[in-house]
Amino acid sequence: MIKAIVIYHTQFGNTEKIAKEVASGMEEQGIDVDCSKVEEVQISKLKEYDLLAIGGPTHGFGMSKSMKEFIKKLKQIDLKNKNAFAFDTKNSGRLWGSAAKGIEKRLKKLGLNIVKPATSAIVKGLKGPLQDGMEEKFKQIGAALASS
Repeated sequence: MIKAIVIYHTQFGNTEKIAKEVASGMEEQGIDVDCSKVEEVQISKLKEYDLLAIGGPTHGFGMSKSMKEFIKKLKQIDLKNKNAFAFDTKNSGRLWGSAAKGIEKRLKKLGLNIVKPATSAIVKGLKGPLQDGMEEKFKQIGAALASS
């Protein structure tokens, strides 16, 4: 059985909602999935997973400080050839950047296989709420990831 983990950093709770929807979509497809905040992840245990879905809010046009620190820690273990997916939450403007694209780029450098392109959940304003339909969209992404 495929084992997956959804790892996230959240500031206002929007990314947490999205992460839980991704996990729910996988779980409904029979995947053994854990969902955890970046500060609660035991790096050494990530070897146990076949798929890592990692996401956070877009801060300053890219990843939050917490996410950058977490990604640096991933260099401590060999995750080559594991499957991965990056996601973020952000405002709808094109000039806001994307944490997901930065996460994806770093995961590729670590040798992980990107199974679905980085995807953003749109937040209304700076603090939310999520744009209508985002939670369902990411539940469907989770279901699709289950078959990757």
